[in-house]
Amino acid sequence: METCSSANSEDIFRNSSSSSSSSSGSSGGGGSRNSNSRRYGINISASNLIHAPLTTLLEYSGILRGGGNASSAVQEREQLILPPPSSAATQSTTGAHHQEVTIRIVGAADSNVASTVEAMPASSDDQPGGAVAPQTPGADGASAIATGPSSSSHAPSPPPSYQRYDIQNFARWIEQILPFSLLLLLVFIRQHLQGFCVAMWIAAVLFKSNDILKKQTALKGDRKNSIIVTITLGFMLHVMSIYWWYRNDDLLYPLVLLPPSTIPPFWHALFIIVVNDAMVRQVAMAFKCILLMHYKNSRGHNYRKQGQMLTLVEYFLLLYRSLLPAPVWYRFFLNKEYGSFFSSLITGLYLTFKLTSALGKVQLFFTALRALSCKEMNHVSYATSEQVNAAGDLCAICQEKMHAPILLRCKHIFCEECVSEWFERERTCPLCRALVKPADIRSYSDGSTSLFFQLF
Repeated sequence: METCSSANSEDIFRNSSSSSSSSSGSSGGGGSRNSNSRRYGINISASNLIHAPLTTLLEYSGILRGGGNASSAVQEREQLILPPPSSAATQSTTGAHHQEVTIRIVGAADSNVASTVEAMPASSDDQPGGAVAPQTPGADGASAIATGPSSSSHAPSPPPSYQRYDIQNFARWIEQILPFSLLLLLVFIRQHLQGFCVAMWIAAVLFKSNDILKKQTALKGDRKNSIIVTITLGFMLHVMSIYWWYRNDDLLYPLVLLPPSTIPPFWHALFIIVVNDAMVRQVAMAFKCILLMHYKNSRGHNYRKQGQMLTLVEYFLLLYRSLLPAPVWYRFFLNKEYGSFFSSLITGLYLTFKLTSALGKVQLFFTALRALSCKEMNHVSYATSEQVNAAGDLCAICQEKMHAPILLRCKHIFCEECVSEWFERERTCPLCRALVKPADIRSYSDGSTSLFFQLF
């Protein structure tokens, strides 16, 4: 009986060792395949990312517990099998008792899978005094074999494995509907292919135009009028071509704050708003190019005044763009097919929300207008010749002789052009970092334009 029992136990541990060697071999093969991902600190299997992208990302971020692959499941099963008792402990034990040992194996995903192994009648060498180690179930449903009477008191209970079960089920549901959602998106793009392509083209041109205008503004005295004229003509030609192509689609009515002639469908209304919003910004960019040519050719190159004018134009544009979608949505909501009371209620609520947001844009516009009318900056003053001589007559920003020196509150002196450009981005002194400029509206003196679409 002893020989049979020991043989069975050796078979169990031999199987566990072979499974561990096979799992290590498979992990070694996977390591060679994932060497590139580990090189960059990302260890995600490509097959798991294709079959279950959301679950894989949640497991990688730590929200869900890993265990979706076969290698992790094998490792968890190996942890449930304890190593064989030492030969010294076997020789010192006495007494023979017939006992049964039950091993319940639970994987990471399945909680109802269990395997029971009944060992052969063990000899007296298995436990001292004929005592059988009790079975200590874990918190996650997996039971481990205790090696002694006091082993269950020292072994910590593992954390629960199914506390995020709802998140995992939701992730799997998203993965199931994701292919169908992509198919619906492809059908939607095919049905509105022309409008979709035009919207993408307009957005790309708008982003590129903004970069071009910012670069020309940063050149200051080095920019060439011929290049600015070419850019202005290109902007206006693009705007006229778009409106000529869609001359019969009620695009011109909202530009003068009039509703379209007919009630537009939802996607057509959205298309009208997107096109008008982008084209208005393109016209404003052309006007900014004209301002750049004006201040380049003016005497003194007053770039502080140029920055204030660019900021004023941008805030007027923001105010006008906030009112631009109102006629389209007014016509869309005022649909008698929904009932007179319901359509009137929805239209009134929309106009109320729109009026509230437009008041904020009006306040910003008048703040920019007051800054333009102010001839001097409130937080600085012009320095006298004695103050300039005491400071050294050298600007710390441009490292040249001071031109129109400005005295800050902290008694540091800089060129007016240099410190004005500095205060476009900062509110502190360039040298001592003392707070000089109070909190004010955002400056658009670099020639930039807001790229967010005003849809509602």
